Amino acid sequence: MIKEFRDFILRGNLVELAVAVVIGTAFAAVGGQQDFSDLTFTINGSEFRYGHFLNALVTFLTIAAVVFFLVIKPINALMERRQVETPVDEQTRDCPECRSDIPVLANRCAFCTAEVGPADAPG
Repeated sequence: MIKEFRDFILRGNLVELAVAVVIGTAFAAVGGQQDFSDLTFTINGSEFRYGHFLNALVTFLTIAAVVFFLVIKPINALMERRQVETPVDEQTRDCPECRSDIPVLANRCAFCTAEVGPADAPG
């Protein structure tokens, strides 16, 4: 059950969705930040309040950096270790049961666990 939960949590879509929710929720309020909301400039009698934009930008960048370094980087490292891709230069053959690519020297398929026997000698 723990392995199934781990596979569920490490699914790419779920992690991305969780990050989006965290950033969206935290975007509303970050404690201890500078308040730039009073910053404005005026052109032809029109006031432009660029301070609100700066507040939102600083908040977003802060939250995104924290989530990236504390969530995304560790999960990417974990997913990289769990990857089961065959090296590009390795010779492969089809599994007779599930048709997955398996190494030529394999005796058992890593995907369906069927015994595949020795590879045919080149003809």
